Amino acid sequence: MSDRQAADPELAAIMRAVGCHPAWAAVAVVGLLAVAVAALGVTSPLPAWVRYLPLAASLLLFGLPHGAIDHLAPARAAGRRTTPRWMVLVGVVYLLLGGGYALLWTVAPVASAVLFVALTWFHWGQGDLYALEALGADYLDGPGVRAGTLFVRGGLPMLVPLLAHPDRYRQVVDAWVSLFGRDLAFAITVDGRLGLAVAFATVTVATLLAGYRRANGRVWRRDVAETVALWLYFLVVPPLVAIGVYFCLWHSLRHLARLIGIDRDGARATFSDRGAIAALARTGREAAPLTGLSVVLLVGAGVAVGVETAPGRLAALYLVFIAVLTLPHVAVVTWMDRAERHGVKQ
Repeated sequence: MSDRQAADPELAAIMRAVGCHPAWAAVAVVGLLAVAVAALGVTSPLPAWVRYLPLAASLLLFGLPHGAIDHLAPARAAGRRTTPRWMVLVGVVYLLLGGGYALLWTVAPVASAVLFVALTWFHWGQGDLYALEALGADYLDGPGVRAGTLFVRGGLPMLVPLLAHPDRYRQVVDAWVSLFGRDLAFAITVDGRLGLAVAFATVTVATLLAGYRRANGRVWRRDVAETVALWLYFLVVPPLVAIGVYFCLWHSLRHLARLIGIDRDGARATFSDRGAIAALARTGREAAPLTGLSVVLLVGAGVAVGVETAPGRLAALYLVFIAVLTLPHVAVVTWMDRAERHGVKQ
């Protein structure tokens, strides 16, 4: 944990108000609704608009915008003033990494899909790791516990839906590669799913127990509660709904809380004076220009490739577009982690 995070109670307050409380409420409500539907014996699939609504909402509601301040974030994480040089540097990272990944999708869509799952696994674990540290998780200073926590937290949204809903999971991933005229040739047997479930559950328990031996009890109990809740959530909620809600209201809000925390003279001061909603609104205004540009680029890509207007095809195009943005976004966030952990020479 960085000294900056460890000694920052205001960052913890921001993380709780912006990144945690709404996320817990969303997961609880959606999870309980899924359990209620199952208890009533409803077996028909959800209407298409329900399945795709969280993903569609992420275009403007936290999901896409959470990466639209990457041109400002590195300098703020380093405690420096944002200058054109910083913004150009981030732009170059996006151009090279995003452009290269877009090209890879056209020539190797199956490999690109696997890379997207791996990147998202890492990045969503990375986001939860930062949030736990911001809340005071002093037990994450050991490399083994850190790596295990990142692996488990990223694996909850990426692996557990595959274990619980393999056919639906495959349909979503297959839709990505079918945009490029390919089929996804993979299947997972019942025994394979059981083996993966046992292995991942074992890693989950071992990681939590390793943290317990060196834990701040309150935050460790929060970690356990979140981990168990997410296990149950991704087991019972259909994958598209579960991941769409998680992306908008769990991962993205936690990253936005981080962005508020490092914007000391802007959104952070607004949080202190006027609260979480005003701070989010200020950060949203900063994200609006590049969010708008991203939507224009997405629409342009859809027109250029002539994608069908069926919800599944549009969702597949959007997720591939998100994939292209994810690689440079992960690079930026990883640099921010390094800057805040070790400090950057001023």
